[in-house]
Amino acid sequence: MTASPVASAEWIGDARPMMGTEVSVYLWSDDPEAGRRALAAVFAEADRIDRLMSTYKDGSEISKINREAADAPVAAGQELFSLVQRALDVSVLTRGAFDITFDSVGQHYDFRAGTRPDAETVEDERRFINYQLVKLDKTSSTIFFAEEGVRINLGGIAKGYVVERGFEILRKHGIGQGVVTAGGDSRLLGDRRGRPWLVAIRDPRGEGAAMHLPLSDEAISTSGDYERYFEEDGVRYHHIIEPGSGEPAGGVNSATVIG
Repeated sequence: MTASPVASAEWIGDARPMMGTEVSVYLWSDDPEAGRRALAAVFAEADRIDRLMSTYKDGSEISKINREAADAPVAAGQELFSLVQRALDVSVLTRGAFDITFDSVGQHYDFRAGTRPDAETVEDERRFINYQLVKLDKTSSTIFFAEEGVRINLGGIAKGYVVERGFEILRKHGIGQGVVTAGGDSRLLGDRRGRPWLVAIRDPRGEGAAMHLPLSDEAISTSGDYERYFEEDGVRYHHIIEPGSGEPAGGVNSATVIG
């Protein structure tokens, strides 16, 4: 009689390019095969959300809204509608400092090619950066743009949503320790086997980390002007657009929110 082999517990992880950034999952599982299934489920969910909310995919739901919502109200799926509602709520709380309509100007930047809109384009398009131009009808779950030229982009909230969903999936698969990261957004599940996770905050102007934060069962988000950018004539043009000016935000190199 031969005894069946017993799977040993282990750390399992992977990272994949998604959503214009990198999505990574790292987890501990007493059953490696079950852990790999959980890993695959998180990446499948991230891919689904990307196909739904990417402005770079013509067939995505958000691209359809951007094409049609200025002509007539567009019916949106409950998931996308709820996320747009959440984003608009944040716009109200921040008095417009967070605004998903930045894309009227943001669409003209290409950080890979190092190109940007000229001053005339920024001036013409920034008048459409106004979250109040996005009209939601909760009864019919429709989205309408009050002016032609309005565009929405969920890049500032969709990665956090992917992390939330990944966290929920790991819990449903019985995972007790893990971390899901999308770009600068991370959600920590439990601790690191009796120790806190040490989360590195990147030095925005140097190599390596500016600090390490010991955290357990926590959410953390960091963004800065060092992630997607190019420099021209000594000026750094980056992906965080200040809604009032339509230009990349200045004054802060990196910001982190915990909680």
